[in-house]
Amino acid sequence: MSETVPAGFAVYVHWPFCLSKCPYCDFNSHVRESVDHDRWRAALLREIDHAAEIEAQEAGPATSIFFGGGTPSLMEPATAGAVIERVAERWGLAADAEITLEANPTSVEAAKLGDFRAAGINRLSLGVQALDDGSLKALGRQHDAAGALQAVRTAAKLFDRYSFDLIYARPGQTEATWRDELGRALAEAGDHLSLYQLTIEPGTAFHTLHQRGELEIPDEDDAANLYELTQEMLIEAGMPAYEISNHARPGGESRHNLAYWRYGNYAGIGPGAHGRSSADGRTTAFRRHRAPERWLDLVECAGHGTGESRPVEPGQRIAEILMMGLRLTEGVDQARFAAQTGETLATALDAGRLADLTDENLLELDEIGLRATADGRQRLNALLAHLLN
Repeated sequence: MSETVPAGFAVYVHWPFCLSKCPYCDFNSHVRESVDHDRWRAALLREIDHAAEIEAQEAGPATSIFFGGGTPSLMEPATAGAVIERVAERWGLAADAEITLEANPTSVEAAKLGDFRAAGINRLSLGVQALDDGSLKALGRQHDAAGALQAVRTAAKLFDRYSFDLIYARPGQTEATWRDELGRALAEAGDHLSLYQLTIEPGTAFHTLHQRGELEIPDEDDAANLYELTQEMLIEAGMPAYEISNHARPGGESRHNLAYWRYGNYAGIGPGAHGRSSADGRTTAFRRHRAPERWLDLVECAGHGTGESRPVEPGQRIAEILMMGLRLTEGVDQARFAAQTGETLATALDAGRLADLTDENLLELDEIGLRATADGRQRLNALLAHLLN
């Protein structure tokens, strides 16, 4: 990267409700028989007001808004429109702002996509997860493969930019079946794909089954082979990885997620949402209460649902910048790092540990920045543990 790109200011809006809880999911998502959409719309707008006045008053304009969840396509399109309008009023909205909505490809949600486009959404992220019905059933999804492909094609007609997710290293998956599935996905892809390796997270139904020996997933070597196959096919298709699990054609990268990975400031709105604000050399992290009803009550009583506000100490800030930035193919930019920390990468890092990792061809450091090699990104957790401990 020859020139430092600003990290941007991002606004994340969390909609915590889903039609059902997927067995692999450890996100802050909940199933409710009914939702009072008017109350939730008012609360989201009120917390935006609080964030703009108290937490991120010097931020803006917003370069991206991301409606995540949960399943935000279950909200009323009017709620999305009201949020976009309030963000624009409070922080301003960049002329080319990326405004993303996560959606599931059920027929009910797909029928609303045109209304979301009219409300101001200009990028769609579809939770497809698999393209065969057996896997979709095992993953607890509410759609089938034909419905998923139809939703992707609808998204392609309505939105200039769209992405969809797939999960690999699923039970029983082989290189041959993944090659076929990924080939079919690439035939439908726009400018972006998110391809996640299945992980067994504590507290999920899959974790319980795995502990009992009732759920078997590919072992470490087989999962690594699936990862390598993914990289090969996506590079050949012109969609190389710009982050460990995210692939894009040039210019198709998620600007919202790049703001996180480049350690930009962002406001988090809604239950469980996180935010980060930096000003005058100090960084503060914010976290909202996770429980939806608790958050809603707090916002209606106090104007916000903040559960924690804490300063981020300089050493922790450096660690967070590295943990986020080394996920990116571009790595950690030297000039941005200096602006964010007041230090250079060479002075901030332990020279011996850095040399260990560069000698093993896991890290590269030059005048542009610090980046993990392809081998390093595949071993990122171990790499970071050695670099930072």
